[in-house]
Amino acid sequence: MELTERKRQILKLVVEGYIRQAEPVGSKAIAAAMPGKVSSATIRNELADLTDLGYLEQPHTSAGRVPSPKGYRFYVNELMEAQRLSLAETERINSALQTKMQELDRVIAQAGRTVSGLMQYPAYVAAAGKQTALVRRFDLLPVDERSCIVVVLTGEERVKSQLLKLPLRIDQTALPRLANFLNEKFTGIASDEMNLRLMDAAEELPPPLFLLLNQAVGYAGSVLEESARREIVTSGASSLLRLPEFRDTDRASELMQFLTDGKDSLPVPDESGKMKLLIGPENVNEALHNTSVMVASYDIGDHMRGLVGVVGPTRMDYAAVSARLAGVAAAMERLFGERSRTQELPAKEEPK
Repeated sequence: MELTERKRQILKLVVEGYIRQAEPVGSKAIAAAMPGKVSSATIRNELADLTDLGYLEQPHTSAGRVPSPKGYRFYVNELMEAQRLSLAETERINSALQTKMQELDRVIAQAGRTVSGLMQYPAYVAAAGKQTALVRRFDLLPVDERSCIVVVLTGEERVKSQLLKLPLRIDQTALPRLANFLNEKFTGIASDEMNLRLMDAAEELPPPLFLLLNQAVGYAGSVLEESARREIVTSGASSLLRLPEFRDTDRASELMQFLTDGKDSLPVPDESGKMKLLIGPENVNEALHNTSVMVASYDIGDHMRGLVGVVGPTRMDYAAVSARLAGVAAAMERLFGERSRTQELPAKEEPK
């Protein structure tokens, strides 16, 4: 059933009133805000119809109405007016993200803190590869006759290294030869293919070098597996305690626990989409059924994709949140675009 213009106006007023006050909205408040003269009796009839249609809920018999998840979804899709970031909000985002930090991980975490502080909701951020991670280069650095350091450079420009203890003594002058062999045979391929090539290499190398090769390839496989995982960082979970919906400490602690232990299950945008919004029971995870989750993605470069999202009450200010998330995503995309041109934010080196 298509809603009449008056029903649409009333639904919009209820949603926006509840977002502001976190209290049920009554017919008198709606009548005062409606254009033209509409009686309270007419508004009560329209509220009853909207309730029967599932757009509104009535917490108590004598109370006003609150939006249902269906009502919020209709508001977002049909009634919400787009907002633009204020100059102060834009400057706050840019100043928080433009600092010359040294590691991608720190930039991502700073984005989460910025979003949580700006919106006063818990935020989550992540970065992940858009395609399978591959090794770009190997190096072997001698230490002594029974140990060396293997250095792995991935296609994401991340450098990892590890000290390898060797079961057999090895001639250190053979390390450059083995490094060349690794770069010729084991770069630019997935870890499964690396393991297949490892079996063939047993016939091409003497036992001491093959044992070292096996360790180096095994370490590279663990690096690629780590690169394939999406690490989600959350910020501002305690901000839930300031919201009327989470005055019940059991309810708040359950969601805060999920943001810590279940964060890997938080929604992510579709591969082709820039923004995703899930309202109430649209969230698959039961812990999020009484919340709304909005998340935006952006291009980091180097075949990487970032995301930034917020978890809030179903009465969140959807227009403001979407504008701010879009602003943060755009700022991050500009930041990483500058990084790729100037290399002011080199990838993190993580020797073990």
